[in-house]
Amino acid sequence: MPRAARIDIAGLLQHVIVRGIEKRDIFLDDDDRQFFLKRFSKLLLETETDCLAWAIMPNHVHLLLHPKRMKLSVLMRRLLTGYAVYFNLRHQRTGHLFQNRYKSIVCEEEPYLLELVRYIHLNPLRGGLVKEIKELDLYPWSGHAVLMENLELLGQKTDEVLAYFAKKIRIARRKYRDFVMEGVSQGRREELVGGGLRRSLKILDPEEVQAYDERVLGSGEFVERLRDEKELVERLIVVMPLKGIIEQVGEFFGIEPQGLRQRNKGKIFTDARSLICYFAVRELGHNGAEVGRMLNITRSGVSVAADRGEEIVRGNKTLQEFMKKLVNKLTTSPNFEFIHIW
Repeated sequence: MPRAARIDIAGLLQHVIVRGIEKRDIFLDDDDRQFFLKRFSKLLLETETDCLAWAIMPNHVHLLLHPKRMKLSVLMRRLLTGYAVYFNLRHQRTGHLFQNRYKSIVCEEEPYLLELVRYIHLNPLRGGLVKEIKELDLYPWSGHAVLMENLELLGQKTDEVLAYFAKKIRIARRKYRDFVMEGVSQGRREELVGGGLRRSLKILDPEEVQAYDERVLGSGEFVERLRDEKELVERLIVVMPLKGIIEQVGEFFGIEPQGLRQRNKGKIFTDARSLICYFAVRELGHNGAEVGRMLNITRSGVSVAADRGEEIVRGNKTLQEFMKKLVNKLTTSPNFEFIHIW
């Protein structure tokens, strides 16, 4: 049975789980863990993604992330690809490092955010990496130590978590720690790793029928709202075909569409192709292989070009305004509203 596509929309809280291939260790020493964390922190800031919780285990990683502007896949692709290259070079190995693709679970914030923070931060204790809560307070490979002010990780939003417990930071930190301690006896909670509604039916009315999605941790109402939002994103792709994007970007740069398929390496051609790849793949979710066929470049070339396009747009207000106008021009449905935070 084919795997369902991820629900990858900026603004959603997501519990991410990354596992080593064949359950093998993906961190062999502290240098590996430090490299991963340094890269992770850098990408959190670059992609404007908030981290609420994290835990590094020998053969897997838990992350609780809230992408603000970009899709989660942008951060995860750069994080995992970079780490896999580093790991293979350092440990003289070849082949895949991670088990298939990472797992991401969209989470309803109000009932689940704190439960997930606690669940993720207790992983080292459940896994026997530390023996008691005092050790966990100082454990350098979990976001719990950051919340306890014993570690720093740029990109982890401690204030957002502690604000749930009290206004004064010292009181909030004490109450947060008590909250974590209360969860020690709960053990592994299957309902927090996807499909929470169905697994929780034993405490709900069995006669009540609600929307359900294995990729979502939340109520039936939350699932319905997600379906509506996902439909809007998919409709945007429908009304913004690749051909139209290429024509409009080509016109902006003064290049005929067929010229963008040629192997011209001039800066203006490179910039135009980079902008198309970034806009089509990263912002609208078009398939990278399809974009590559349209521009006569490889799929890996599309990925490199999209990275470059992202950098170009970030510091260019003229291009940002152009892309907004492009959205308005190509979005023809009168009932469609496109919202994007630049």
